[in-house]
Amino acid sequence: MSTVLGGPTAPGARGAVLRRTGDALLPEEWLPLAAAHAERADALTAVWRAARAAGRKHAIEDFLFTYYPTRIAHLRRWHPGVGVALALPDGGDVPGAGASDAGAAADGPDPDDRTSWRWHRTTRSGGTAHDAVAPTTGALDTGALDTGPLDTVRPDAGALETVTLDTEAFLVDRGDAVRYVRDLLSATVSRPGTFGCFGLHEWAMVYRDREAGRDQRHPLPLRLGHAGTDAVVEANPVRCSHFDAFRFFTPEATSRNELQPTRAAQVGMEQPGCLHANMDLYKWCLKLGPAVPGDLLLDAFELARDIRWTDMAASPYDVSGYGVAAIEIETPRGKAEYVRRQRDYARRSDGLRHRLVEVCDTALTTAR
Repeated sequence: MSTVLGGPTAPGARGAVLRRTGDALLPEEWLPLAAAHAERADALTAVWRAARAAGRKHAIEDFLFTYYPTRIAHLRRWHPGVGVALALPDGGDVPGAGASDAGAAADGPDPDDRTSWRWHRTTRSGGTAHDAVAPTTGALDTGALDTGPLDTVRPDAGALETVTLDTEAFLVDRGDAVRYVRDLLSATVSRPGTFGCFGLHEWAMVYRDREAGRDQRHPLPLRLGHAGTDAVVEANPVRCSHFDAFRFFTPEATSRNELQPTRAAQVGMEQPGCLHANMDLYKWCLKLGPAVPGDLLLDAFELARDIRWTDMAASPYDVSGYGVAAIEIETPRGKAEYVRRQRDYARRSDGLRHRLVEVCDTALTTAR
């Protein structure tokens, strides 16, 4: 039997496929992966955690922890994905299982916790354990181990206590979400991206706020002031296809949008050039929970974080206090830079969408 960990190597995927022949991944195989995952999560969240520790708000990265239901402890928690059993160490002795960063939650890769995690089941069975080759280079590359066919048997392994995702129980609670995510992402990846919105969604969210007497949406000052911001919206076509951006437009801006996205039409309108649709791949990873391999979760978070910085650089807000140069989308040069980044994010998101669709397919197929 061969179990695949981490999904297929699709365009934009991080690392290669992790294959395991045998009943389960042994502790010496998966504990380093879990520790590396926690270390990578700490690195990706270091800026936000430092701001939080200092009691400061972070106008750029707070979004990743407020709009999305992110908990540091869950982000650090490694999952192998659907159909991969993890052998628990005898006696629960887990060397080096603590948090790898003093500023992070103490939620290290402790397999004892896994036995009580939601949607997981523990089994004990006799069998043989198989040796695997050492992980490939790259301490933080949690998906880059491909052992190929393994035939080195350790007959002294005895019975193994293993923990794995109970796919049937998971689908009882999340089946509708899994099917929706699959339909949405399959539809999105099937159509070409469009690259003519120039990030005006952020501008439309504050359009005519001052004259309407509304409080400004964001505490940061407007780079061009209120009148200058309104003038940019009025001088450019607004082409937003993403409902969860459009729903925050001011009343005066909604009629300016060439599209009128709705929640019901989301599957039919989402397209891979949209920055927020690509950020939302992280949201779908969170929705799919332990069915998503750890490397895919962090790849999606990293993409969302990178896009967020671009989204704010292209916004009407003055983000110079964060060391960010504005993408002046009111100019031809700024528009060109925005499209360049937009195309790069679309390329990166393509691989993640394919991997998430495979996660959904595997979960739905395994439970039959």
